[in-house]
Amino acid sequence: MRIGLMIAAALMFVPAAAFAHPAIGDGHGFTQGLAHPLGGLDHILAMVAVGAFAWQLGGRALWAVPATFIVVMAAGSALAIAGMAMPGVEIGIAVSVIALGAIVALRVRPSVALAMGVVALFAIFHGHAHGSEMPLEASSAAYAIGFLLATALLHLAGIALGFMIGRAGELYGRLLYRLAGGFVALAGIAILTYAI
Repeated sequence: MRIGLMIAAALMFVPAAAFAHPAIGDGHGFTQGLAHPLGGLDHILAMVAVGAFAWQLGGRALWAVPATFIVVMAAGSALAIAGMAMPGVEIGIAVSVIALGAIVALRVRPSVALAMGVVALFAIFHGHAHGSEMPLEASSAAYAIGFLLATALLHLAGIALGFMIGRAGELYGRLLYRLAGGFVALAGIAILTYAI
């Protein structure tokens, strides 16, 4: 079992150049899509924060909040691939990092429906950015599968982070949530400053 996981992990790091053969173009799009969310601190912070937010809410939010983000992000990507312009994408992404960081730091606990609405609003910006930055030679389906998988993995990392912080106990857990969320929000402010 461990060998299989090690092989799978190693295959994730195969250079995109290995898929340059024309018959494997879909693999090339998948690799680029998988790498895209991991290439920007703004995407990483927002998506991990979504997972931590879902963990804080617990219950059905644990799957509903990240799933909402992924579905709406796919729709935002489809809009960009179809050529529909969307103003303020970079600012929307930066604001998402600030807001999600603050939500985690302050341990905001809205209803699951409201939490889904908040992450859906932010997901449209992230999705549009992914779609508009899709390489011309990439297969849109393979590219989308790649960035959706990377997003799901980042959400899982956020859930795992929430779990680990939660195990630190109530007193230390609160402090760690505030530190982690505060760091994300401050990074978002820096990203917003750069975007403006």
